[in-house]
Amino acid sequence: MARTSTVRLGRTSGPSVSKGDLSKLIAKKAYELYEKRGRKSGHEMDDWLEAERLVKGKSSK
Repeated sequence: MARTSTVRLGRTSGPSVSKGDLSKLIAKKAYELYEKRGRKSGHEMDDWLEAERLVKGKSSK
């Protein structure tokens, strides 16, 4: 039986999600950022990193 890792969202407390679900949430948010920017390519890494910060509840500044 495989173990499923979980990650807690937010700084101190919040819901636990699997790493797979966390990646899906980050990907969705990164795509939203891409769309918001007018679907211009070349900023994939920036979008992913910003999405990670937003999903994990950290300040982007």
